[in-house]
Amino acid sequence: MTTPDTVAELIARSNRLGSDPRNTNFAGGNTSAKGTGTDPVTGQDVDLLWVKGSGGDLGTLTEQGLAVLRLDRMRALVDVYPGVEREDEMVAAFDYCLHGKGGAAPSIDTAMHGLVDAAHVDHLHPDSGIALATAADGESLTQKIFGDRVVWVPWRRPGFQLGLDIAEIKRSNPQAIGCILGGHGITAWGDTSEQAEANSLQIIRTAEEFIAANGRDQPFGAELPGYRALPESDRRAKAAALAPFLRGLASTDKAQVGHFTDTPAVLEFLAAAEHPRLAALGTSCPDHFLRTKVKPLVLDLPADTSVEECKDRLTELHEAYREDYRAYYERYASADSPAMRGADPAIILIPGVGMFSYGKDKQTARVAGEFYLNAINVMRGAEAVSTYAPIDESEKFRIEYWALEEAKLQRMPKPKPLATRIALVTGAASGIGKAIATRLAAEGACVVIADLDAGKAQAAAQEIGGSDVAIGIAADVTDEAAVQAAVDATVLAFGGVDIVVNNAGLSLSKSLLDTTAADWDLQHNVMARGSFLVSKAAARALIDQKLGGDIIYISSKNSVFAGPNNIAYSATKADQAHQVRLLAAELGEYGVKVNGINPDGVVRGSGIFAGGWGAKRAAVYGVAEEDLGEFYAQRTLLKREVLPENIANAAFALCTSDFSHTTGLHVPVDAGVAAAFLR
Repeated sequence: MTTPDTVAELIARSNRLGSDPRNTNFAGGNTSAKGTGTDPVTGQDVDLLWVKGSGGDLGTLTEQGLAVLRLDRMRALVDVYPGVEREDEMVAAFDYCLHGKGGAAPSIDTAMHGLVDAAHVDHLHPDSGIALATAADGESLTQKIFGDRVVWVPWRRPGFQLGLDIAEIKRSNPQAIGCILGGHGITAWGDTSEQAEANSLQIIRTAEEFIAANGRDQPFGAELPGYRALPESDRRAKAAALAPFLRGLASTDKAQVGHFTDTPAVLEFLAAAEHPRLAALGTSCPDHFLRTKVKPLVLDLPADTSVEECKDRLTELHEAYREDYRAYYERYASADSPAMRGADPAIILIPGVGMFSYGKDKQTARVAGEFYLNAINVMRGAEAVSTYAPIDESEKFRIEYWALEEAKLQRMPKPKPLATRIALVTGAASGIGKAIATRLAAEGACVVIADLDAGKAQAAAQEIGGSDVAIGIAADVTDEAAVQAAVDATVLAFGGVDIVVNNAGLSLSKSLLDTTAADWDLQHNVMARGSFLVSKAAARALIDQKLGGDIIYISSKNSVFAGPNNIAYSATKADQAHQVRLLAAELGEYGVKVNGINPDGVVRGSGIFAGGWGAKRAAVYGVAEEDLGEFYAQRTLLKREVLPENIANAAFALCTSDFSHTTGLHVPVDAGVAAAFLR
């Protein structure tokens, strides 16, 4: 078979298998194909292995995500294999088997794919397959369900020896289409790509059908009184009230981003009598517990318990969890084990409410939750037909603190300056607000774009990077309930909030005599009242998290400079400027910094100027509207036009560690207006 056909078929098969969550979890499992390629040096044909590289995802796999190895060299490693105690050395040896530039980094499962004598191999983590793999009598169930077509493989840590074991099973069982890997997943093979895929799906669907037909009712036990899911509105309100506090707990060792889910499967699990026992047993598949930790933190209170009572109990449970994790580490760590990475939970389960999951960014947090949902499905299947019996705790530790896993973590790129930080920016669908949101996201923050126009906010969020980076929401900052809803949406989307940018604004350029009370009220409601409401609602979350934070006011040069025909706008900007001082004095004890930015003359890209303000200011100064930006530039000391990106630069700088000791500051971004110098 030619190389293009082999690779194209492998990619297509991988994408089909990986796009269905019944077949494997995100970034879990791997697929491979063997075929012929051309040696770039000799021009001769060579036998090659294409296999999904380390860290890739089957559902979105492309050719760039494949590792490519010389099959003869890889199989020659059998002759130099030093044994299971030193098998980690074999991963480094894969680098000497690469073909050409090698493609992606080979994964730990590469040996399985190269040593099994089949042209196409799939290793997957389906919930149904892992349910059998973690059943107490999984071996007998496998024989009962599949006969000799699928072979049971006792638990073995992924690596070269597991590859040898499965290769021997394939040789000894020519009738077999695959195997169940105890505690882990499935492997299937075929002479063609179509046959391998069909065999994988046959194992997965047969296991699903057996569990469905033979599983007992209520595998998680009867419903616990008081643990039934709260009504949706009450559930999400309680989740929003708890989210910042929980994120603070989960970030004790290192700041985390959060994700919330209240899917029926999670709520059903938490309402059942057996959930404390099962949760304590922890997850089994290595892909699961590497992302979820060995077990979750579970609140042991009924669904209708008050938020404050929940917080008190969670504080106790969190300390117990940390002590338990430290004890787990100390039980199994050796002199050469990596240092403990942190004792906080990655999964927190709240009966009646749902699941909170945590990670270094939104995607990691979301995927951790998806993996625990996989684990719940596995527990359900195993308990339905047997008893859930995950791998031993000592084996979990061996993988969690595996030198190869540590090496993978050390290869991760250095986090961006605002990684793990969550920003709420008002008036962010255009102009200065959008520029700030874009810059914060580019520097690693998760961003909530709040704007009166939900459609524009969502479009801006999509442009910035999608739901793992930014979301867009509707928010009228003059409405207290709407402001609280915006903060709730922020903490439910990303776990909490760290940066608040009060940017929403408008302006009406009128003289004193032409300014109506309605004009005055409108501008004060949006900017002075709106900033107050947003800061107040966000401050509750910031204080609850105990992680500090930043509140930034986009004020104006006009807050200190008196100009004509501008009384309502300038007065409300002065109000905002003094809010900065007042809140800096009040919130400092919580580690929250409050600073302001005073722009001037931001014409290009400005929603305010485009809304008629520009034409009126141009008329006041006697210049054409299209020349207003240049007019403003020429009246500055630096003779530079101020752009939205310049304001965004200042907002970013104020949020960095470089300004960790700065609060109550007003930063002029006006290219130098001497009359607006702060005194």
